[in-house]
Amino acid sequence: MPFSKLNLNSKIQQALCENNYIVPTAIQEKVIPLVLDGKDVIARAQTGSGKSASFVLPILELWKQDKGEGKAKIKALVLTPTRELTVQVADTFRLFGDALHVKPKVVSIIGGERIGEQLYDIQQGCDIVVATSGRLLDIVGKKQINLLHVKHFVLDEADKMLDLGFAEELELILKQLPSKRQNLLFSATYPPKMQAIASRITQNAVEVSIEAEAPTVELIAQRAIEVNRENRGPLLRHLLKTNRWELVLVFMANKRASDNIAQKFRSHGFSAESFHGDLNQEDRTWTLDAFKTRKIRILFATDIAARGLDINDVSCVINFDLPRSPEDYIHRIGRTGRAGKDGVAISFVGLEDKAHFTLIEKRASICLKKEQIEGFEMIGETPAKEKGVAPIKGKRKSKKDKLREKNLKENG
Repeated sequence: MPFSKLNLNSKIQQALCENNYIVPTAIQEKVIPLVLDGKDVIARAQTGSGKSASFVLPILELWKQDKGEGKAKIKALVLTPTRELTVQVADTFRLFGDALHVKPKVVSIIGGERIGEQLYDIQQGCDIVVATSGRLLDIVGKKQINLLHVKHFVLDEADKMLDLGFAEELELILKQLPSKRQNLLFSATYPPKMQAIASRITQNAVEVSIEAEAPTVELIAQRAIEVNRENRGPLLRHLLKTNRWELVLVFMANKRASDNIAQKFRSHGFSAESFHGDLNQEDRTWTLDAFKTRKIRILFATDIAARGLDINDVSCVINFDLPRSPEDYIHRIGRTGRAGKDGVAISFVGLEDKAHFTLIEKRASICLKKEQIEGFEMIGETPAKEKGVAPIKGKRKSKKDKLREKNLKENG
């Protein structure tokens, strides 16, 4: 089905064509008509499936039809888990909104930038706000934003927000919104916590799931290379020299490791930088732009780069450190093999990692042949699993005891 069948106005259709959006993805084809029809939606689809456009396009269409006179009022609020995704979604609204005869004013609200400028933009009047929850609550606390006219409330990458302790912040934000509104939740996974959050936001949503497709992962050549931990750096340098990868995204366990290895690789003559949450916003923006424009060839990143970032043409993803969960594994490797292109994903598996990687394979429904590279063969034996110390009964109060003590205090 072409976009022309989705009841979007001619200006948006023209912008779609000019930006090479020819045929909607599965999630766009299912969700856009539902949003235009005013339905609440809970949509589950893998990263890279085109979720953003599936809410941006119909919200712009509905905004155009319902634009009021006078000073702009916030009609759409989108929450995302990271600064980069906030900027990316805001840019998508502007890209297609600029095609309309009357352009919506879009404001992105993120930490790491001057709050004064963001307050000024809001006070001048805006139509669409895309925000991270923390900075939005800062502005709410200053009583400098009116969300009572919001008609469309969107959670993008909602499951990732749960990982960041989002539930309490969400409660505070919901209190600022009108009860009558359209709710749109987009998520790659749908754990029990996510279900609880969804039920708090909407009771009658249409559920959309695009699990059967999974074209992204199918286009990725997945490899598992066994290597001792101390040889991972030399092995990675060997792989980079012997393969013609244009852009390589390397996932690390933490921020310090990302900084250290990026510096080490630069000393070996590689064009490399680190990317993580401790960088200030200016450095984060510069680093991402440099990677996208190939000024940097290798990006050592924490899992902040695993979700939602629109980086095209990543040739290879390396799990230098294994992810904590099978879900994170899928999100990480989904940074390559995008938009119908082939990709490579390589995981380094050490002696200490074997059991964990077996669990990842089981949960992700994969089974990879374990390779060893000549000159970097893994030596040693898998360490025996140590049993934890048995809990000592009676040391910690039970919930029942705590409750009993609380009742005694309250009742004298």
